[in-house]
Amino acid sequence: MFFVSVLTALPLGAETTPELPAKLPAEKFTLAFRGSVLIFPEDNGLDSDSGPILPSAGISAAWLLPLVKSLQIELSLDFYGTYYAYSYKLDRTIPANPENRSAFVIGSILGVQALKTFPLTDTLRLRVYGGPAADLRICLIADGLEGEDEKDASKQTSDIAAYFWGQGRWFMPVIGTGMDFTVTEKLRMGLDLRVWFPIYRLWTGESLPSIEGWRFGAGLRFSVL
Repeated sequence: MFFVSVLTALPLGAETTPELPAKLPAEKFTLAFRGSVLIFPEDNGLDSDSGPILPSAGISAAWLLPLVKSLQIELSLDFYGTYYAYSYKLDRTIPANPENRSAFVIGSILGVQALKTFPLTDTLRLRVYGGPAADLRICLIADGLEGEDEKDASKQTSDIAAYFWGQGRWFMPVIGTGMDFTVTEKLRMGLDLRVWFPIYRLWTGESLPSIEGWRFGAGLRFSVL
């Protein structure tokens, strides 16, 4: 009788499994600020200086698509600056250290990505995205050059601009991923990893090192909700 009484005292339909983290919907609008390190690898041997590793600042804005659940469209813009020279031996631009500079290039990488987030816990989520991007470069004669050096740099700068803007070399699709941690209801902090593809290599017909044109980025991202 005691065993029966204990059984009847237990609540019927009691939960026996732990509750899973709640699904966190994507916000209708997100503004993000990013600080990154950009890596432009090169493999030109002694014909050029080493590939630049550059600091970069960026901003992005993402909107929730009304017809696709949890999918956002993101507009991003990242800035960098570095020195270049033109190699007439290789017939293309090459990275340059300050002592070998001819042009200072200001790059603004504009991207439009589809972005989707996947909640992992109540405070941690995975982010993946990708889409077309364009490196809109401004090529300026490097400062501090005089006389014949300035004349030569002027010609090289013109050729550098023609090379970067020719044959669609500004078009570089991007994919990325990251993880965001909720700090407050209105702020997230996370890591960001990106890869840009030199898709222009498919049609330019150049004989380039295999790593030429690829870009990699890693950084921190702060999202304001």
